[in-house]
Amino acid sequence: MIYTFHDEAGEKTIHVKGELYKYLVKVRRHVQGDELCFRSRKDIKNLHKYRVQSVESRSLELLLTSSHVKEVKSKKSLHVAWCIIDSKSIEKVLPSLCEIGVERISFISCDRSQRNFKLDFKRFERILEASMQQSGRSSYIEFNTYKNIKEFITEFPDTKVFDFCDNTLDDSSDFKRVLVGCEGGFSRNEKEFLSKLEVFRLDTPMVLRSESAVMAVASKILL
Repeated sequence: MIYTFHDEAGEKTIHVKGELYKYLVKVRRHVQGDELCFRSRKDIKNLHKYRVQSVESRSLELLLTSSHVKEVKSKKSLHVAWCIIDSKSIEKVLPSLCEIGVERISFISCDRSQRNFKLDFKRFERILEASMQQSGRSSYIEFNTYKNIKEFITEFPDTKVFDFCDNTLDDSSDFKRVLVGCEGGFSRNEKEFLSKLEVFRLDTPMVLRSESAVMAVASKILL
């Protein structure tokens, strides 16, 4: 745990209770004199360091020792345009996408997306927070949605497309935006529309699931 979110982070003294208290004392076994780092969701760029003043039976008292701006983010920027798949599959890879530095994910309803999938951005943010506290990242992945691929490409014509083709992604490739399809790939109409863009594949004979493709491409570009 690199830092912990607390709404009162930045105040001279904070008291920790409930589940967070159990985690810090029972699991992490922090004692009087230990130093812990906190961030506030309202002012996430600032990192606040506290010293444990006292450990009571149900609460911790912590005293602020320092505060300073410390942003932790990837050196590169990647915006993933992701055709909607089962949210459970998205949730499984969100922590990893957060840790490797994906900056933004735009979810797109494409021709082969199942319409019953509902995206819960509040739940996604809770998943991100757990990952951020573990990895040290100091910014959320930005989420938004688009009605279809055409709408997205019209706004971002510089997008690269991951799909089956002869063009293999080079190790030195560097771009800021990529479109990945859902299970089953792009429809014939979508492929025709996307044919004017740069399309690439990864150097593997295996067929990747949508979430595997997102992870693989993001890792290759950002790491």
